[in-house]
Amino acid sequence: MSDIILKVENISKQYRLGLVGLGTLAHDFNRFWHKIRGKEDPYLQVGSVNDRSAKASSDYVWALQDINFEIKRGEVLGIIGKNGAGKSTLLKILSRVTAPTTGSIKTRGTIASLLEVGTGMHPELTGRENIFLNGAILGMAKAEIASKIDEIIAFSGCEMYIDTPVKRYSSGMRVRLGFAVAAFLEPDILVVDEVLAVGDAEFQKKAIGKMQDISNTGGRTVLFVSHNMAAVKSLCTSGLIIENGKIIYYGSANDAVSIYLGGAHSEVNYTEYSEDFKTEALELKTIKAYDIKSPNDSVVTEKSTVVLEFNFNLFVDDVKKYTLTFHFKNETGETLFTFSPFNFGLELKKGQNSIQAVFPKDFIKQGTYYINLFLVEDRKRSIVRFDDVFSLQVIHAKRDIGVFMGKEPGYIKPHVKWLSND
Repeated sequence: MSDIILKVENISKQYRLGLVGLGTLAHDFNRFWHKIRGKEDPYLQVGSVNDRSAKASSDYVWALQDINFEIKRGEVLGIIGKNGAGKSTLLKILSRVTAPTTGSIKTRGTIASLLEVGTGMHPELTGRENIFLNGAILGMAKAEIASKIDEIIAFSGCEMYIDTPVKRYSSGMRVRLGFAVAAFLEPDILVVDEVLAVGDAEFQKKAIGKMQDISNTGGRTVLFVSHNMAAVKSLCTSGLIIENGKIIYYGSANDAVSIYLGGAHSEVNYTEYSEDFKTEALELKTIKAYDIKSPNDSVVTEKSTVVLEFNFNLFVDDVKKYTLTFHFKNETGETLFTFSPFNFGLELKKGQNSIQAVFPKDFIKQGTYYINLFLVEDRKRSIVRFDDVFSLQVIHAKRDIGVFMGKEPGYIKPHVKWLSND
C-alpha cells in the first residue's frame, strides 16, 4: 500500500439537466428535510445513465457512477472513452475543480492539472508572472520556481512573449506554457486532458517525451486523457475505459486500446453486405475469417492458419486491367503490410468472385486488425477504395500454465531462419 499514491473509492457525480445549479427551491428544501432527519439525499436514488445519445428519463444524470481504482507511484494511466463518457469530469474531480456527489479520493502529494486551454492562468498577468503564480499554488518557494524558470520558458518555446499578458497568447501558446509549468514544477501527480491536441506536432512529441521522463526518471504519476491511441499505447503503462460514466475496463494499456477500438464491431470476424461497399465497378458482399481446420468457427488464434475469404461482384468490362489490393492495419491505423491476389497470378472475372487469402500460423500476433480494400486499374491508380471493411480479432493460443509471460511487443511473428556460427 505504500506505493499507492492515488486511491479513488466509489466516486459518483450527479448533475441536473437543463438548469444551472442543483434545481428548484422545493428540491433544496427536500434535501434539507432529509438531511436533518439523518436520511440520504432523495435525489441520489434517481438519475439517467450518462448516454448522451439517449432521451433523458429523469431531471438528473449520473455523469460518473461508482468509479473505483488506485494508481501506484510512477504509473502512467491512460483514460480513454467516447466524447461525453465522463473522462473530463473525472479529471476535474481528481484536480479538485469540482466535488464528487458521493465517494472519496485519497492522495499522497501535490497534483498539477492541465484540463483546458489556459487552466490556472490569469489572463491579465504575463507568462512569467503566471509561472510564479502556479508555482505558489503548488506550494513552491519563489527561489525554487526561479531556479527552474529558464527551463520552463525554453521548453514552452514562448520566450519572445514571456513578458506579454497571457490574454494575447494564441491557444497553442497557452497550452505550451501551461504544460511546461505543470511538468517542470514537479508535482507528484500530473493530470493532462486532451488539451495537448491543440498543440502542433512538434510540441506534442516534446510533451509526450517529457511525460515519459517525469514518470521513468522522476517516479511521478501521470493521468493522461487522449483520443490518440498511438500516444496512449506508447506512453501509458495502464489503461482505463469509461463508457456512459462507468468503468468497463481497467488493466494494461495495450488491452484497453484493443477493447476500445474493437468495441464498435459486434461480429469481429464476419462482415455482411452493406450499401457503403458498393460502386458501379465493385460490390463487396461478404468477408469471413476462420481457421483453415475449422471453417465454421470464426475464432482465430495465433496458432491458426487464418483464411480471409472475400466474396464480391465485379462490373468492369476488361477484367484483366484490374486487380484488388488490401492494406492490413493495426489498431492505430498504421499499415503493417499490403497483399494482393495479382502477386500470385490469380485473375479476377466479371460477375461473382470468391477468393481466399491464407496466412500461415504464428504469423499474426494477438490483437485487433483492420483491412482497407482497393480496386486498382492498370496497377497505376485506385478507382475504388473501401476503408475498414473488416475487423479481425486474433486471440492468444492456449499455452501451458507458467510458460506465457505476457503479450510481447509487435504485430507480426516472422519465421526467422537461424544459422549456427559453427
